[in-house]
Amino acid sequence: MRHILTTTLALISMIAFGQDSLSQVPKGAWKSQEPTGSASTLIVADNYMVIASYSVGNKYFERTEGGPFTMSGDQMTYTPEFNSADTAKIGIPIVFTVTVKDDILTLKYEEAMVWMRVDDATNVPMAGAWHITERANGAQGELVKIHQEGTRKTLKLLSATRFQWFAIDPAVKGFYATGGGTYTAKNGKYTEKIQFFSKDNNRVGSSLSFDFKLDNGRWDHSGKSSEGKPIHEIWEKIK
Repeated sequence: MRHILTTTLALISMIAFGQDSLSQVPKGAWKSQEPTGSASTLIVADNYMVIASYSVGNKYFERTEGGPFTMSGDQMTYTPEFNSADTAKIGIPIVFTVTVKDDILTLKYEEAMVWMRVDDATNVPMAGAWHITERANGAQGELVKIHQEGTRKTLKLLSATRFQWFAIDPAVKGFYATGGGTYTAKNGKYTEKIQFFSKDNNRVGSSLSFDFKLDNGRWDHSGKSSEGKPIHEIWEKIK
């Protein structure tokens, strides 16, 4: 899985900026095929990335990991904030070297891994790394601030076509849940199609539609959850 992550990140930076200018990695989504037959997807949003392995056909979620990264030339330093399969790797930086040609990324670490571009999220308003800051509570549906203290947080990364959310607590190496798939956002409607869900595989294949508004890095999101319960949330771009 570490190899997959390495390959993806490297490819992204080279494709957008060329092999002589890898100081940044652009937003976007990437995919790779695991030897086990499961699919792996990577979403890069701003300076954060998340990767997940799963099988849509079998409704099977395998694993996920993610965290912030920095680029220096063709070297990427990635520091996992969570890893659902191996908590011992959390907080330990990993440095990858990247090479890219066209829309194919090859990352050479201990062995070569290949990633293919899914989308380029440049100039896509919804694309980015988001964290939830408010949620409706009580019978009146008042918005209440959440995750203002402590280290627990829920993040959602979006490319041009893909999303993944995850609930974590890096301070205690906690991973609590994740879900992801594809999305569309137009005419005030945000719709997700679930391709993996760590807590309930029966939700795979379902679609959820929400009302949404974007205003200066603030995402107002309302509708019904996968359990049919009304929700109203505020998400804000990570800066």
